[in-house]
Amino acid sequence: MKALRMRYQRTTINEDLRESRKNQYHEEKTKYQAAIKKGKIDSWKEFCNLTSSTNPWNAVYKLASNKVKRSETLSTLQKPDGSLTTDINETITYILDYLYTKNEVDKDSDYHKTIRTLTEQPIHIADDIEFTPDEIGIAINAINCTKTPGEDGITGDIFQRAYKQFPKFINTFYNECLRQGCFPKRWKRVKVIPITKPGKEDTTDPSKYRTISLINVGGKVLEKY
Repeated sequence: MKALRMRYQRTTINEDLRESRKNQYHEEKTKYQAAIKKGKIDSWKEFCNLTSSTNPWNAVYKLASNKVKRSETLSTLQKPDGSLTTDINETITYILDYLYTKNEVDKDSDYHKTIRTLTEQPIHIADDIEFTPDEIGIAINAINCTKTPGEDGITGDIFQRAYKQFPKFINTFYNECLRQGCFPKRWKRVKVIPITKPGKEDTTDPSKYRTISLINVGGKVLEKY
């Protein structure tokens, strides 16, 4: 689906071919979303079948009524040298260092140095076709308003209301991002939520966590195109 999206976006000269590839991308996106929905339903059915026969509604009831207790504090973790993290800040830093690759210029290979150099070169190609108000409006209206917002705290419904009030300003802003080839740094910042993997609650290994990265809604809209 992502490959089809990129191919459609990069087709800027032939309008008929661009429209054809756009339709192909949307067809594949529909199939992808349907597969996700089916996966969620199958997972829920499997969960319900695994609950205790003596009290089959116990876990389901707790989830539905939001009575499931969640740990608010990250546990102590063991570092490579065998020592343990001593406070919450050290634990968070260690999790991030373990799970996310650092952007360290002095450790670049020759291949990565070449990539960095290429990104700094001016791009001598024709400008991309501007986003139309319809494209931006569809992307914004498709935002899932029930999802947790990113670092800025702006929810999907807030962003949708802002677009209704200032459509021309927001359209101009996104097209200026396209014209300058810019993805605002503020939108690259994410809110990281660590989640403990099942069965690893009592370990001190940082691999016990998986993370969810929440980006700001404005960045989600720009990513769509």
